[in-house]
Amino acid sequence: MTVELPPRARIVVIGGGVGGASVAFHLTERGERDVLLLERAELTSGSTFHSAGLVGQLRADPALTRMNVASVELYRRLEKSEHAAGWVESGSLRLASSPARLEEIRRQAGWAQRSGLPLELVSAAEAKELFPLMSTDGVLGAAYTPTDGHVDPARLCQALAALARAGGARIAQRTRVLGIDTLATRHGRRVCGVRTDRGDVECEIVVDCGGMYAAEIARMVDVRVPVVPMSHQYVVTAPFLEPGAALPSLRDPDLLVYYRQEVRGLVMGGYERESAPWTATARSYDAVPPDFNGKLLPEDWPRFTEIAENAQIRVPALGDVGVQSVINGPEGFTPDNEFCLGETEVGGFFVAAGFCAHGIAGAGGIGMVTAAWILDGDPGLDLWHMDVRRFARHYRSPGYTLARTVENYESYYDIRYPGEGRRTGRPLRTSPVYPWHAAHGAVFGEKAGWERVDHYAVAGSGELRPRGWAGRTWSPCVEPEHRATREAVGLFDETSFAKIEITGPDAAAFVSDVFAGHVDRPVGSVTYTQALDDRGGIEMDVTVTRLATDAFLVVTGTAFGGHDLEWLRRQARRSDASVHLGDVTSGWACIGLWGPRSREVLAPLTPQALDNDAFPYPSMCETTVGDVPVRALRVTYVGELGWELYCPTEYGAALWHALVEAGAPHGLLPCGYRAIESLRLEKGYRAWGSDIGPETTPDEAGLGFAVRALDGSAGEFTGRTALAAARAAGVTRRLRCLLVDDPRAVALGGEPVRLDGTTVGQVTSGGYGYTVQRSIAYAYLPVAAGPGTRVVVGIDGEDVGAEVVRGAPYDPKGERIRA
Repeated sequence: MTVELPPRARIVVIGGGVGGASVAFHLTERGERDVLLLERAELTSGSTFHSAGLVGQLRADPALTRMNVASVELYRRLEKSEHAAGWVESGSLRLASSPARLEEIRRQAGWAQRSGLPLELVSAAEAKELFPLMSTDGVLGAAYTPTDGHVDPARLCQALAALARAGGARIAQRTRVLGIDTLATRHGRRVCGVRTDRGDVECEIVVDCGGMYAAEIARMVDVRVPVVPMSHQYVVTAPFLEPGAALPSLRDPDLLVYYRQEVRGLVMGGYERESAPWTATARSYDAVPPDFNGKLLPEDWPRFTEIAENAQIRVPALGDVGVQSVINGPEGFTPDNEFCLGETEVGGFFVAAGFCAHGIAGAGGIGMVTAAWILDGDPGLDLWHMDVRRFARHYRSPGYTLARTVENYESYYDIRYPGEGRRTGRPLRTSPVYPWHAAHGAVFGEKAGWERVDHYAVAGSGELRPRGWAGRTWSPCVEPEHRATREAVGLFDETSFAKIEITGPDAAAFVSDVFAGHVDRPVGSVTYTQALDDRGGIEMDVTVTRLATDAFLVVTGTAFGGHDLEWLRRQARRSDASVHLGDVTSGWACIGLWGPRSREVLAPLTPQALDNDAFPYPSMCETTVGDVPVRALRVTYVGELGWELYCPTEYGAALWHALVEAGAPHGLLPCGYRAIESLRLEKGYRAWGSDIGPETTPDEAGLGFAVRALDGSAGEFTGRTALAAARAAGVTRRLRCLLVDDPRAVALGGEPVRLDGTTVGQVTSGGYGYTVQRSIAYAYLPVAAGPGTRVVVGIDGEDVGAEVVRGAPYDPKGERIRA
């Protein structure tokens, strides 16, 4: 039956696949009744109907793992109800057919421990007992997760849709969206309606669950969602299995293949090295045909040859089994293989798309967090890696997006080593000093499209190489840069830092409301602080500099500019503050000059007095360095005396050359971001996205000093009430520094931490400190685990002892930064 369209619905969900059905269901489960789901054809007629249906729970991202676990819990619940979705809890096997892959699955076993998943490392022989069809030739081991499985995607979608209807949602099939209306406000546009071929609907919120159509839908409001439909093939074999218990799904990433049981046959597919984008090109966006509903693409056997041959290596029986059907369907992939979730720069326009062929595994969790995002204002988890705001403006380029997506697809099963970057679309964003870096042996990494110096080719001792995973991309060139900064002076190009200016009549009141620290201070003040959400979690970790009575500069991490700018815009919309928020990243170069001799280097170049009385820590003044006008900020992220020098971009190269020349007699060494990482770990500086985020409070993170009094005497600010309540209830965990017993065993993040045999936390970040000559790790631990507590860290599958220490390993009193 065709549902009559209402003239108004508070929330309109576009897309009747498993994502849209899950969002609609979770909204109604939370009590929201005014939900309208629009589907251009029939439910499941997009990518859902041809999905392979595998459900694996473990991911490198703890939040995604929790989302997938929530999916499995939902599918179990459905299976016991009248809305059974064909859930089969068959378990899964992930094979290691190379030493490097064996090392990877040992690390993954650590991820499972931190998440409470029952993953077991098994031998090749034990894997064969679980999946008798497999050949063990070349198999070194496997990871077995008994709670994984598979589900019927179409039945799952219909079950969720039925539950959504039962909860009050209306579902209009055969209704094509023609446009989305927006209303201009002081702080950008907001959605206000949806136009369809069956009439118009006023609304407050639109959720783009369009799957492979998501980018097309988003373009209706001039929002870029970088989803590219990729041709993905698998086969269903003829029946050949004997009746009995279901086989576990099987993945052999070294052979690029996966398998799962389908009644008495097998589903077999993989990720080929020669991929095929469907409709997108380097100069045009995707253009899915208007009538492509419930359809498949033609078989492409030449492109599938490598997968078919590899599949028979691991399961020889496939060489004698016929093919019942070939499924070649487009799946929406993103440039980094992560979902696109959350609210965009257009107020009320949300996205839940870009599922990269594992949307069935995540569907339950996707609906859960999207509903929370809409109804509560945040998803309840740290979803930065899936937040649509992580994609900067250059993803508006069809060519850049396509190149990154193709590279991602073709390396889907590759092992991701720490610090490895993408190859395509580079170089794109470069600082004015980039030519100098390239001419002087710089090794570049890439972040948010920026080319950033990892290190230069000045080798130190190779004897310090960590064992295992951390040693894969380790370089001896980092140590000399680290030591130069500690002992003399280091010079860093930090132009990629994201920079946001807040100006206008309400600027002072606005920053006081948004940030937890004392930011309404005299002109020239610099404040390190956080912006909190309504739960007291950390949404931004920044420095705020007062430029004038009505102007402030916010400096944040390279990759976080889009996230932070949209967070501020959202707060401005809530308060209707008279402020202007501007991204000024490209307008300013930033050079970091740090080290005990930095004052000696800078003094001859500037008329500004640099002593502690004239230029205290932390503060800002406008002056000149050489012939260059600068904003000089006395701040540090490495724990040494020094300055960040901001100048208009066109002066950046001249500023760098002046500092290099002036620093030569003082032992100045140009340095890169890997040295910054080792330096900040020694000093205990936090990193947003790893050590801190929306799921951590300042009190838990040891950042209470950056927060105003919570009794109201210092004024209201966002998150104050929640933080005060949490403080009154008592903090139960704190971020602790661990010194690992074995200096060559280096944790990188995600490793489980055990206390008295129980997993109590995970490493948030870690590395090697060249000054303290120790392996350093940080983890949230119960408050009782104070200094001196002994713990065990699971590093690369081995248990390594560590000790909790008080404060930072290096200069815990901060005396050097105030020298």
